[in-house]
Formats: sequence, structure tokens, C-alpha cells
Amino acid sequence: MSKLDGLKEELAYLKLWLGIMVVTGISLVAWLLTNIQSAWWLLLVSGFSGLFIIGSGSLAIHRQIEQKIREITEL
Repeated sequence: MSKLDGLKEELAYLKLWLGIMVVTGISLVAWLLTNIQSAWWLLLVSGFSGLFIIGSGSLAIHRQIEQKIREITEL
């Protein structure tokens, strides 16, 4: 497998995980908005913490995707 093909596969894999994280984040926001008044406070704190972690992870994956795109354009 050439280096270009390997980089394309890595890029596709990172995009898959970014999509999963975005969908999970959207679902978590929807749950938080729906249950903000009725949920136990610990669940809400956990939800907001999870949302922060998912957002940070999405940002990290986005930066890796940008790096892979730069590597591909340099070839």
C-alpha cells in the first residue's frame, strides 16, 4: 500500500470517529435540554462534563484531520 493510500485510509477512519462524536454530542445536548428541570443534579453534571469531553475530543480529531489533509496535499 502506498503512503497516499495509507493516509487516505487514516483520514477516512478519523472522519468516521468525528461523525460518531458529533452525533453523540447532539444527542447529549438534546437529552440535557429535554431533562434540564426533571433530572437528578448528578446526571446533569455528568451530562455537561461528558459534553465538554466530547467537544474536546472532537476538536482534537478535527486537528488530526487537518494535519492528514496537509500531508496528503504535500505528496
